[in-house]
Amino acid sequence: MNNLSYITKTPLLLVILSLSLLSACTTTATNLVPIQVDKVSQAHAWEMRGKLAVKTPKDSFSTNLYWLHTQTKSELKLTTMLGTTVLSLITEHGMTRLEVDGKTYEHHDAQQLLTKVTGWSIPVNALPLWITGQVSPDDEVSSFDEKNRPVSLFTPLESPPWQVEFLKWQHQSGAQIPRLLQLKRVDLRLKIQVNEWQALADRDPTTNKIKKTHQLMRAHAR
Repeated sequence: MNNLSYITKTPLLLVILSLSLLSACTTTATNLVPIQVDKVSQAHAWEMRGKLAVKTPKDSFSTNLYWLHTQTKSELKLTTMLGTTVLSLITEHGMTRLEVDGKTYEHHDAQQLLTKVTGWSIPVNALPLWITGQVSPDDEVSSFDEKNRPVSLFTPLESPPWQVEFLKWQHQSGAQIPRLLQLKRVDLRLKIQVNEWQALADRDPTTNKIKKTHQLMRAHAR
């Protein structure tokens, strides 16, 4: 089906990857430091660790997910339990570089590149908003909960549309963000579990003062 299904072909590995064994993460970019925010919209940069589960009629697998998202760069990595990177998708300066199976590919559109090379239709362009519980002007929200958080939405401008469900929420880095999301599109189902999320800000350029880096809150899978 795709280039990544070999990650979890054995039942034992599927069981291991389903456990919450992620280590605490620290800021990847040296010019960024952790901060606390009241709302996710205040975070112009963030990083997260979690899990991605993919299910189709012919295949299913799970992998660890890391994402660094800033106003100028997006770095997404899928890794095995042991930390081995099996896919790296980096967008910077208007170009995207995909590294998978020991090969490197480039394109100006991250979504098109990922779909063409791997066969995945994962909506990487929209996910930074959905992961943080936000929606785009093109999204149609079907319902909200009592705290005015989206419960479900769909993407009417895409064919076929994505259906997104925000199944669980959590408090991280001072803000409310989703804990578990489910995305459906025809015969493809994705589940994203956000274990750790940290809002980031630029280091003070005038003093070059290094703020104390603290570990992300560990969120145990339920």
